[in-house]
Amino acid sequence: MKEKDTSPVAVVLVSGGIDSTTCLAIAGANGHEPFALTFRYQQRHSVEIEAARRVVQALRVTRHLILDLPFSEIGGSALTSDLEVPKRRSVDQMAREIPITYVPARNTIFLSFALAWAEVLGTADIFLGVNALDYSGYPDCRPEYIEAFERMANLATKKTVQGELRIRIHTPLINMTKAQIIRTGAELGVDYSLTHSCYDPDPQGRACGLCDSCILRKRGFSEAGIPDPTIYT
Repeated sequence: MKEKDTSPVAVVLVSGGIDSTTCLAIAGANGHEPFALTFRYQQRHSVEIEAARRVVQALRVTRHLILDLPFSEIGGSALTSDLEVPKRRSVDQMAREIPITYVPARNTIFLSFALAWAEVLGTADIFLGVNALDYSGYPDCRPEYIEAFERMANLATKKTVQGELRIRIHTPLINMTKAQIIRTGAELGVDYSLTHSCYDPDPQGRACGLCDSCILRKRGFSEAGIPDPTIYT
């Protein structure tokens, strides 16, 4: 049986941030019908889940699946425990060190769920908004990691082993700067006021402006020459 290299439907991981939102827009612009996948992984705030809902609605996604994962029971990250979120780090520090906001094996787990859904849907295409330039030192955002997961995916499922599918992990932002990502999204009509990036928002959901994600976001908008719509404390 001939492998399916592409399909109209694509599973797109959507967190509600700049990168995943832009990736979602790109998938649609490339002719796919995006099915959005978001995880409620007991992160320290629910603001990003609401952002993901807003983004998916604005981009008229056919289906949005939100799954619960008990990451806080594992711990090991400032995003899923009471560990303090680092603030005021330089961009050089972000590039050199893996921060405490790293969630153990998060992308591997997320992609595994995306792979399972893709097999059920009969689609060969999974989109992930990882970035290797402004990636805050996360090991599971590197090209070699994505390539390794794609190889594994094609050995791991019934439909790939039987030759019905050839899974492709699309990472259209992998070699783009944050500014390039924002410009691309703006050209596709993305409303970035719907998105959320902050690791440590206040109770009203306002961004701290000092965590790694906020710093990269502010720098990206500045370099893109586009006003940042974020409300900071």
